[in-house]
Amino acid sequence: MAYINLLPWRDAARKERQKQYLTLLTGTAVLSFLLVFVVNMIYSARIDGQLQRNRFLESEIKVLDQRIAEIRTLNETKKSLQQRMSLISQLQSSRNLGTQIMDEIASAVPAGVYLTQLDKKGTALLLVGKSESNNRLSNMLREAEESELLTTPYLEFIEAGKDSVSLLSNFKMHLKVKGFEEVQGAETTPPANGGAR
Repeated sequence: MAYINLLPWRDAARKERQKQYLTLLTGTAVLSFLLVFVVNMIYSARIDGQLQRNRFLESEIKVLDQRIAEIRTLNETKKSLQQRMSLISQLQSSRNLGTQIMDEIASAVPAGVYLTQLDKKGTALLLVGKSESNNRLSNMLREAEESELLTTPYLEFIEAGKDSVSLLSNFKMHLKVKGFEEVQGAETTPPANGGAR
């Protein structure tokens, strides 16, 4: 006798397939979640490591900035000390400058020329005085040109004395001191009133 299967086998197969599909879908979702979680953990660890490196670099940069500021301060101090040493060296080399200038002027001024004023500003000298003749002033200019300390003599003017009886001419002459740099407030020669030679 033949058996007829009256059970709903198609429904049971469909349910079995749905059950397998849901199991597979659930497994895929769990695997995807685990994969995303693992990738997220890896990238979070990398980001944390990079942030730690960044913090370390920032702290080292701050230390280097402080050292750079100290180096700049030291460089400024060094520059200041070099300027002071240069100024001291200039003062040392020009400490007898006033005496040397007076000696050179005394040797350059010939007989018959009388100085009434001598001013020094930096390396510039101003001589004001009286002369018996223009030839004597020419001799004085030649002597100044041949001097080892004085240079660039320039005669600003010569004028006859205002007193008609006087035979002396008034003159104004400019000179420069060579071989010495101008030192601020270093040494000034006070005006000398009176004659020289």
